[in-house]
Amino acid sequence: MALQTVIYLLWTVTLCVCQTAANTQPNTIIMLMDDMGWGDLGVLGEPSKETPNLDLMAAQGMLFPNFYTANPLCSPSRAALLTGRLPVRNGFYTTNGHARNAYTPQEIVGGISPNEILLPELLKKNAYVSKIIGKWHLGHRSEHLPLNHGFDEWFGSPNCHFGPYNDSIRPNIPVYNNSEMQGRYYEEFKINLKTGESNLTQMYLKEGLDFITRQAAAKQPFFLYWAPDATHAPVYASKLFLGKSQRGRYGDAVMELDHSVGQLLARLVSLGIDNNTLVFFSSDNGAALMSGPMESGSNGPFLCGKETTFEGGMREPTIAWWPGKIPAGTVSGQLGSVMDFFTTSLAVAGLVPPDDRIIDGIDLSPALFNNSLVNRPIFYYRGNQMMAVRVGQYKAHYWTWSNSWEEFNKGINFCPGQEVPGVTTHTQEEHSMQPIIFHLGRDPGERYPISVLSKEYRDVLQYVTAIVKQHQKDLIPGMPQLNMCDLAVMNWSPPGCEQLNKCLKAPESKPWKCDWPH
Repeated sequence: MALQTVIYLLWTVTLCVCQTAANTQPNTIIMLMDDMGWGDLGVLGEPSKETPNLDLMAAQGMLFPNFYTANPLCSPSRAALLTGRLPVRNGFYTTNGHARNAYTPQEIVGGISPNEILLPELLKKNAYVSKIIGKWHLGHRSEHLPLNHGFDEWFGSPNCHFGPYNDSIRPNIPVYNNSEMQGRYYEEFKINLKTGESNLTQMYLKEGLDFITRQAAAKQPFFLYWAPDATHAPVYASKLFLGKSQRGRYGDAVMELDHSVGQLLARLVSLGIDNNTLVFFSSDNGAALMSGPMESGSNGPFLCGKETTFEGGMREPTIAWWPGKIPAGTVSGQLGSVMDFFTTSLAVAGLVPPDDRIIDGIDLSPALFNNSLVNRPIFYYRGNQMMAVRVGQYKAHYWTWSNSWEEFNKGINFCPGQEVPGVTTHTQEEHSMQPIIFHLGRDPGERYPISVLSKEYRDVLQYVTAIVKQHQKDLIPGMPQLNMCDLAVMNWSPPGCEQLNKCLKAPESKPWKCDWPH
């Protein structure tokens, strides 16, 4: 029997499944991929058609072709998702340089601010149990870890799976089970850089299946934040999937993630809770084109990739799935953001966002349940600078920058084969007096700016200018959390290291201002 047929039967044959006496509060699952590009899904045109489960998820749910992250880099986008707020508001940015992307490497001193209220903290008001599986990336020091910010359970890591490292210079990244480390990447949790083999995605899948099953048995509403990182370089896959893709090792990782999505959705169906569970699928930023074709994905027709505020850096493959609630096979024209997951998850749980701060995420319920559109802008930030804004089909660039000539000449290319004169600039160029405007419907690749002499340009500029001015007027930047670094704060002795005899001696504290070249 064909794989697609088996998947279809697993998902759709529910008549024989006894409906659980489900709680009235709907469950929410957010599946966030790492560096997966808009063009990596078959339903969005990837020619290998190696994502049958995601394609079926879209066929049974709603596809959002115009969906965005809040920042073209991992940590700020994840902070925005869980707070519903732009990184410039929640503090996940740097002021060490203008328009610089910053994140949370091991040496970062900061992390998510204690003043921010994360989604799982709010869901507790309605007795939700929350678990994060996979990559956290909002700070690795104890006060920043997920169990101190509303999550009840965690299996995963605070950082990327970079390594392996020499323990005397830089420790390997720990993997946690709840509040204590269980080992480290490349030690107890193997990643073979030569072959690309690792069982991490299988571990994350098992953790997800077990959590869903436990919560269904307990008849308790749950929030699962499933954040595997196999598509972040160095990419990896388990032995069963290595060598299977036409796309190489990156494609192997995508195929395993696609399989995992299918397994998680099938479990919801088999437990009879699929019609009481809202599932979102998306990615934290665009494909990391600078990693090369073996280690990165596709951004489809869009310009550049990760680290940039061009479409390839911030437009994400996004699907919403809720059988019986979301009309199957629909494509929404709604402009969406990962920050909307925050507000929408609260709305379906019968909760409202905090009213003592600006929330940038909107409730997607009108789009999800009525396929109607909510008028809203999308702001493209790089560090402390608003680089561009999208309103309807129009996108206005107020600043352009790919990366510096210095970095470019080292071979770091955010836009390989896609240089657009005057647009993909290697110096920071301001266009505030005369923004570069594209019509993304006619020109999704941002290659043909609208003539500044045209009536269309003048009309769009007038409308967009009013929106930008209001945004700037209302903006109160948060205290930047990503300015300071210190080798002494790295993962030398995480909680639980004593029991494993894995504690390492930290060097003397010598903090410095982090250098963010991009």
